Amino acid sequence: MAAPLIGVLAVQGDVREHVSALTELGAAVTLVRRPEEVEQIEGLVIPGGESTVMDKLVRAFGLRDLLRARLAAGMPAFGSCAGMIMLADRIADAPQGQQTLGGLDLTVRRNAFGRQVDSFETDLDFAGLDAPVHAVFIRAPWVETLGPDVEVLARVGHAGAEGAPAGRIVAVRQGTITATSFHPEVGRDRRIHAEFVETVRRHHR
Repeated sequence: MAAPLIGVLAVQGDVREHVSALTELGAAVTLVRRPEEVEQIEGLVIPGGESTVMDKLVRAFGLRDLLRARLAAGMPAFGSCAGMIMLADRIADAPQGQQTLGGLDLTVRRNAFGRQVDSFETDLDFAGLDAPVHAVFIRAPWVETLGPDVEVLARVGHAGAEGAPAGRIVAVRQGTITATSFHPEVGRDRRIHAEFVETVRRHHR
């Protein structure tokens, strides 16, 4: 059976790093910039970047409604950092007019850990993985509130992050949608991407 086609939203952000991670795992990968590409994919990755810019470009390129419909129909998705914001149903501090694609029943706060200079790295326990994940946080959001169907996969603080608010939720899953506040595409650990690829494969069968 051919590998399912995973699209990486390529309007803005760290697209190349996600493509590299997925390709290393043997996934079939394509860039998503045009409406016709949305219908071809079996899974979607939304990279880190600037969520307000990403939102504007998704709407300008005529992608928003198509992506929202595919997500609502159950298409697997994974978002990192700004991707988490794009997949959230609600943003606590959204600039006027900012919209999301939705799919995760939660409220996220943009830049919650601070500005670029407040970026940090730490090791996190991650549900389902047998060893901690080294997480890189860059102007990262966190989850403020979540609905009953959202599973918490990781929290920051308990693993010794200096200056990081203890217990903040930084990774979640709801159905076939996963999101992280941090950037698993940075570095060599591919386990989170591997879990997502397997989710897409199971959904595609």
